[in-house]
Amino acid sequence: MGGHTGDTGPVEVDPMPGYWDLFIRASTAMLEAWRDCSSCGLELTKRTLLDNAYITWKEIFLFFFCAFLWTQIRRGLTESLFKPLARWCRLLPKDAAKMPESAWKLVFYTMSWCYSTYLLFFTSYPFFHDPPSVFYNWKSGMSVPLDIAIAYLIQGSFYGHSIYATVYMDAWRKDSAVMVVHHIITLALIIFSYAFRYHNVGILVLFLHDINDIQLEFTKLNVYLKSRGGGYYLLNDVLSNMGSVSFSITWFWFRLYWFPLKVLYATCVSSLKSVPTIPFYFFFNTLLLALLVMNIYWFLFIVVFVVKVLKLKEVNDVREYEDEDGSKAAAGLLRKPQAVNNDDDDAGHHISAQGKHVQNGISKEKHL
Repeated sequence: MGGHTGDTGPVEVDPMPGYWDLFIRASTAMLEAWRDCSSCGLELTKRTLLDNAYITWKEIFLFFFCAFLWTQIRRGLTESLFKPLARWCRLLPKDAAKMPESAWKLVFYTMSWCYSTYLLFFTSYPFFHDPPSVFYNWKSGMSVPLDIAIAYLIQGSFYGHSIYATVYMDAWRKDSAVMVVHHIITLALIIFSYAFRYHNVGILVLFLHDINDIQLEFTKLNVYLKSRGGGYYLLNDVLSNMGSVSFSITWFWFRLYWFPLKVLYATCVSSLKSVPTIPFYFFFNTLLLALLVMNIYWFLFIVVFVVKVLKLKEVNDVREYEDEDGSKAAAGLLRKPQAVNNDDDDAGHHISAQGKHVQNGISKEKHL
């Protein structure tokens, strides 16, 4: 097998394993590591943390400053661009309320994924084609390349902003609580992997996840746009269906195929070959496994969504809460290529007469 480490780098690329091979090797490696950890405990954890975590006050300041900056940029774009655009497109009230959120996320994730793609495919980093290489020549406190440090600052500060945004700025959905947990785990992974210099694998994780957010927000925007101004637009309907199919396929391919077989194999198995005493091995892999569990959880929503599409129902976000009175009737109208009376939809969206968003039946003041 390849993956030999040294000053000259790897001699051969390890082939990507299958699911069963991953399960057997990962469970065996983790079990052996647990048995060998005779001195594991709070004292060793504290000592390992102090000896191997490297992060400066300047980096902490930049994180909070950029998280605040993302919030202000989103607020500015929403008021000056996204809301006027929604009014100009004459979106239905319920769609106009959600359009700025999707537009903002589409802009950010497109930018961040393009940068991750550049790092993995247009530089000398071999992490995608040779995932075990993320741990080659790893050293505690090693310097982080500037281009990767920039990616970490962008992503880390954005997820810091996203925790706040999910609670106070975004429309509340069935999985919003899980989304907050997801953002916390993602932020913990970003901070932890940066401090312990696992930044190489972090870039790979970000690349494998951001593409789905691009497709999700693109699909949602076209769902909003296909019924606007009292009319029906076939192009946006076709684009929303194409986006939903592409989203479903890439979710499985990137998050449930490449993510476990590339990332988890590298962190659970290959990491111990390169660095037998790698710090916080169990903590790091526990967070990644939790991320995989959430990916599977959301994939269940996708399965429900695909079933609804196959039954020729409205292409819609199945995570949204439905209003008891008008949402089903409104969904029926949206499926037909005929004029829709905007006034009749006021009962079918989640904006109260006072301009408040309804979350779990509770009127909630929004900060945008």
